[in-house]
Amino acid sequence: MPKILAVADEIDQALYGPALDDLRPDLVVSCGDLPHDYLEYLVTTLNAPLVYVPGNHDPDLRARNGGASPSLWPPTPGEDTRGPLGCTNADLRVVDAGGLRLAGLGGCVRYREGPNQYTQAAMRRRARLLRLRVRARQLRDGRGVDVLLTHAPPLGLGDDDDLAHVGIQALHSLVALLKPSHLLHGHIHPFGEDKTDRMMGTTRVVNVIPRRMLEVPV
Repeated sequence: MPKILAVADEIDQALYGPALDDLRPDLVVSCGDLPHDYLEYLVTTLNAPLVYVPGNHDPDLRARNGGASPSLWPPTPGEDTRGPLGCTNADLRVVDAGGLRLAGLGGCVRYREGPNQYTQAAMRRRARLLRLRVRARQLRDGRGVDVLLTHAPPLGLGDDDDLAHVGIQALHSLVALLKPSHLLHGHIHPFGEDKTDRMMGTTRVVNVIPRRMLEVPV
């Protein structure tokens, strides 16, 4: 089974030491809100692909296309180079890396002005578009999604009560349709508490802050 090193929201200082050499992941994923130089360090040192989605504290990396809603247009290769070098933005995209197929839905539910924040209605539109892109890829090769990569968790499943940390309602229907083995997210800081994994049907929902090592079946 491919091994994933998943990171989000908080820099783990231990990864700057020898502990990193022992991990040997097939893939690194970031669920958002991490400095670009940290992600560039990980992808360079581990010599493994790194796939990420942006969080609400990350810069706006969305492409602009002829006046269409930017919430529905992810960057395409060569179109926007403001992301971390050597890493792949999976927001609203389907990405094959490290022996796995990933789909990404970045950002969180809007609670103030700023990038990578969307109303629940906008998240539903984004989820529908991602579902269509997954379906188009699946029709070509018959393969489904192994990992759904998000910044915020599903509504009512590992989120918090305050406005800034409400979960995404649209993830419930998206997970039900895609049936990934794992949904990986950040955004909800543990602050020393144990954030236990949760289940959505057959999908394991994992808060990866600050890092988790996972094996994903294919």
